[in-house]
Amino acid sequence: MKPENPHDQPSIRIRRRDTAAVAGIGGFVLLLFWMFGELGFLETLVATATIAALSIFYYLTVSTTLNPQLRVAQKAEPEPDEAGGVNAQLMLDSLPIPVLLIGSGGRIELANPAAREFLGLGSATGHLSAVLRQPQVLEAVSAALRGQAVDPVEYSLMAPVESHVRAHVAPLRQALDGRPAWQAMLVLSDETSIKRADRMRADFLANASHELRTPLASLAGFIETLRGHAKDDPDARDKFLSIMFDQTERMQRLINDLLSLSRVEMDEHVPPAGEADLVSLVEDVTAFLRPQLQEKSIDLHLDMPEDAPAVGDRDQLTEVVMNLVENAIKYSPAGSGLKISVSESLLRDEAERPSLLLGANASRLTLAAPTSEPGHRYACVRVQDGGPGIERRNLPRLSERFFRVDGQKSGPKEGTGLGLAIVKHIVNRHRGGFTVESAPGEGSVFSVFLPARVDEKNSAEETTG
Repeated sequence: MKPENPHDQPSIRIRRRDTAAVAGIGGFVLLLFWMFGELGFLETLVATATIAALSIFYYLTVSTTLNPQLRVAQKAEPEPDEAGGVNAQLMLDSLPIPVLLIGSGGRIELANPAAREFLGLGSATGHLSAVLRQPQVLEAVSAALRGQAVDPVEYSLMAPVESHVRAHVAPLRQALDGRPAWQAMLVLSDETSIKRADRMRADFLANASHELRTPLASLAGFIETLRGHAKDDPDARDKFLSIMFDQTERMQRLINDLLSLSRVEMDEHVPPAGEADLVSLVEDVTAFLRPQLQEKSIDLHLDMPEDAPAVGDRDQLTEVVMNLVENAIKYSPAGSGLKISVSESLLRDEAERPSLLLGANASRLTLAAPTSEPGHRYACVRVQDGGPGIERRNLPRLSERFFRVDGQKSGPKEGTGLGLAIVKHIVNRHRGGFTVESAPGEGSVFSVFLPARVDEKNSAEETTG
């Protein structure tokens, strides 16, 4: 194509030295923020790299788009500019942190893939207020568009899961149509893991110290007795050692459950991407617990299809089913029945609110619910026991830490009270649901439903239909 006449449009002279100077000033300001503790080292490094990338991108865009005669004059050596533009774009696209460039009016002009995924932008862009409904962040962006420096802004989201984000906003000066204008660079840093780790440490210390106090006091008392008047009594010694062993096992179970709960809470905001067959998973769990079923002469009935693929982490889903089945065995009387049913593809209402299995007097409560669109399909596992049942007033507290129903926590083999809390957090991470149905004297039914695997062929047929 024949190049346009340079006299047909104004010439804007952009020098590399000026662009480098602006980028250097930005980097120096970030360095000062880091030195005074306003930014962390990683945040400073990422922001500096982003400014460098945007500076190169800005220089190449203005010099090649607004000055076509400069393209012709430098045609003999295009490699450095082309390579610089490609490298800048690759650097921006490769950043794992969401970065956006906001123009006048709050319109999103540029967003890297991480930002598109984080905000759910897809291929189209629009106004920032349409995808990020955080007044403090929008006010900071508006101030940056007026050329004002702003402090980082923190905000939290409680649904679908708890998350914490820090937003860094910086004003950028741009020349548009020969007139100076301001743009805003928005960098979003997900600090959920850091917040969870801090809270988890505090919760772990508080819970562990509270729950370990009783068995430790028992051990100390028995040791003192064995060192005293029971020192030469073989019968008393054997009895006390047996109780001490049970208490030690209790502490071990408690510590294992606390660690498991901590790991689940740490990753709860990150949905899994794997796949697990719930039928195969239930078969493995029941095979492992077969000795406990035989010990109490519990009749196990399985109602399952050939397979029930679900999106999820197999190890965590195994822990879910293991907790539910172990609870059912623990609270079912000897000689009773235990039923486990699996469904492969249910709508949310079918999975969450089926017909009452324990009769009209039963109570049902949803302990965890997904945020899903209509038409989403779920794979479901239901565990029905023949235990004493749970009163309606106790259902809302079943997933609380260390909560145990009155009358079910006597003896050294009682649970830690963390099993259903672990189940709830795993289900939340999988964006699924968790319900309980119970009636005193009739037993309980615990149900977990998880997003079913999307079959591309079936999805295409449903769309066509």
